[in-house]
Amino acid sequence: MKNNLFRRTLLTVLALAVPITAWADISGTATLNSGQGFNLDTGTMTSGTGGDIVFTGSSMTYVGSAKGGSLAALGISGASGYATVTPTILQALVSFASNAPISAGSLPVGTVVGLQTNGGNGSKLLVTAITGSSLSFQYTTYETTAPTGPTITKVLNNYSYIPAGFVNSGIAPSTIFTIFGNNLAAPSTGAAAGLQDSTHGIPTTWNGATVTVSAGGKNFTPGLYYALPTQIAAVMPAATPVGPATVTVSYNGTSNAFAIQVVANALGLDSYYGTGSGLITATNPTSGVLYNYTNSAPTGQPVVFWGSGSGANALDSDTTYTTSPHPVNQSNTQFYIGNQQATVLYAGSSGYPGLNQYNVVIPSNSQTGCGVSVVGVVGGVTGNFGALPIEPGGGVCSDPALGYNGTQLSTQVTQTNYSAGTVELFQSTSPATSGTGTTTTSLALGTFEQNTGSTTVTTSGFISLGSCIVTEVVVVTGTTTVTTTGMDAGTITVTGPGGTVPLVSEASLFPSIPSFAGFYATISSTGTSTLPAGFITPGGTYTFQGTGGTTPPTVGPFKTQIVFSNPLFQWTNQAAAATVTRSAGQQITWTGGSPGTYVYMSGSSSNGSISGGFTCFSPVEAQAFNIPGFVLDTLPASTTGAGNLAVGNSTVPVNFSATGLTSGGAALGGLSYSINATYK
Repeated sequence: MKNNLFRRTLLTVLALAVPITAWADISGTATLNSGQGFNLDTGTMTSGTGGDIVFTGSSMTYVGSAKGGSLAALGISGASGYATVTPTILQALVSFASNAPISAGSLPVGTVVGLQTNGGNGSKLLVTAITGSSLSFQYTTYETTAPTGPTITKVLNNYSYIPAGFVNSGIAPSTIFTIFGNNLAAPSTGAAAGLQDSTHGIPTTWNGATVTVSAGGKNFTPGLYYALPTQIAAVMPAATPVGPATVTVSYNGTSNAFAIQVVANALGLDSYYGTGSGLITATNPTSGVLYNYTNSAPTGQPVVFWGSGSGANALDSDTTYTTSPHPVNQSNTQFYIGNQQATVLYAGSSGYPGLNQYNVVIPSNSQTGCGVSVVGVVGGVTGNFGALPIEPGGGVCSDPALGYNGTQLSTQVTQTNYSAGTVELFQSTSPATSGTGTTTTSLALGTFEQNTGSTTVTTSGFISLGSCIVTEVVVVTGTTTVTTTGMDAGTITVTGPGGTVPLVSEASLFPSIPSFAGFYATISSTGTSTLPAGFITPGGTYTFQGTGGTTPPTVGPFKTQIVFSNPLFQWTNQAAAATVTRSAGQQITWTGGSPGTYVYMSGSSSNGSISGGFTCFSPVEAQAFNIPGFVLDTLPASTTGAGNLAVGNSTVPVNFSATGLTSGGAALGGLSYSINATYK
């Protein structure tokens, strides 16, 4: 966690610039009124939908792949500091990037901002005036003297975003796919940047870019929904043969090719936030109204899911709208809602090139909640996982065991500036770091922080009881656009049957690494602040109390309690789960835990280049849960003991309030067990 926090701090102040060997300057001055944007590559104003930056009145935001940040933390400011920012300095910052907006309050006159433009060029600007309605600045963009050709970084299903290498990756014929990169096409503004009207046919050339797919010794030219400098959306021609292929983008007199795999089918379902996960886009088949946290899908009724990747039907066009669309692989399509198979009424073309629709009936006895899992399987290949709010009569969703309802979620998910706190008491049993046996550790935590640039509810991880979710990633180090500031909560203690123990600051626990204000802990394995042996007992009540802080930003006094079950939760079939046959699924059994709480099961497997993970939730009363084969099949096979599997039980979150916490606080406790596992 410490490395991520350190990186996150750097990302808010440093700008990324690509290496450039020969430079030609574009310099000038500009004034942006609220809502206006600016293209630093061309030195022109935009309406706010194109270019590199937009001034909103409250912040300066980045457009597309443009990134940057204030250089104030590096001591660079004013006209003299602006003059010192050279292409060489920008190149030295190539390892850091951020597209987080910069608030107007962080842009006083004299602020120097370093940027990478959508055209891949290094740029700097100096704030010369700022009000609530306008931003004035001086700028210089360092451009290459020769035209820059396209660079392709990845090619993915437009909806699933599943990386290459997984069994459910690849692009099927008649699939909308997205090409990511730089300098793929000319910049667009206004209507030119929008999706094509496919009822009139989508073009094969747009904004100067053309795409060619080479497979089986033949070349195919896809239609394009849009073409921008950093992204192109195209439709894989129906006649493209299955097997290895290359995608080539031609623009500005040069071309770049990228290897892909064309597969028979690889379903991607559209998600509400367009990231391949989170809330799945589902609509009412009659009204077209979108289902969400406050308008849940009703049980026993049909809904329409949208996506791409079922394969091709030669009767439908990949470039023009079809008034009488046809089924595609309908007999080989299954949908699972909350791990329960649902009835598929229709699976095939929507009429729009590459866009599939799936008319599916929510089971009458479906699990309900704000995040019931949804996944489609076509031809035995599992697609991306998402979630759908479901209630018997529709309306506001509810997950009482998880402490959420739809009203809370719909409010929180739109927040980008908030403060929250949690106190937690956990006991974990895991394999010993050396030798055989296990290690049991008790941990009390308190975390209080302000966040900007992110929503309070993640769009990918929230699922309801009885559901599973899968995450598939390429093994790389990531970045974040969230700015987090720790909050002073004063002195925090936890009192239980075993006595009272103080939580100490992160700086006290980990003196050798940079500390994070707002993080408090006591761990049974440390000598700084040690929980007594047997601190967590069956039926024990534990009281967290904070005195309130004095150094801004602060949290006011608070008091809250956690109650553990009697008997305590136990995972009972650990030995049987050490080897997982993915296609067969895996049974998990347990005892104990308080009624009304839940059990979570999570695991991951990696082959060194890709990593897959899953999480499932079950009511504790069930005492058993079968992790489905269609969930585990998405994970890569692992070498002996290289994967992991964890099972735990958490108390129902107890909400508490304190001054300074705009989103309130939550207290919870739990017990967990983890083992090394082999996924075959």
